[in-house]
Amino acid sequence: MPNPVGYFEIPVRDLDRAQAFYERVLGIVLERQVVDGYQMALFPWVEGAAGATGALAMGDVYIPSRSGALVYFTVADIETTVHRGQAEGAAVLYPIKTVPAGRVAELEDTEGNRMALFQANID
Repeated sequence: MPNPVGYFEIPVRDLDRAQAFYERVLGIVLERQVVDGYQMALFPWVEGAAGATGALAMGDVYIPSRSGALVYFTVADIETTVHRGQAEGAAVLYPIKTVPAGRVAELEDTEGNRMALFQANID
């Protein structure tokens, strides 16, 4: 059986602003598409790699919130990523903490969503 999460969508109000934020904070490039009439910016997908992919999604049914689902983004250097987020205007909601599998933190993105970061332990 595959991992149960295969795709996610993060609601945004301003797709240009949100896309610029995620690209700068995570150091990635998102791809713009229109899906079923909704503007989206898709996160990169590597066939056969671990993890899920998703998109930033804008439209009448997409309402940003701190109380919705929380997506964890795997990063190589959590301190650098948190600092980049703060430089882009993100509030730190949960400072960097050590957990058994690595380190975690939470930011608030430009749209008002919680965004979690995870840096795995290196063995």
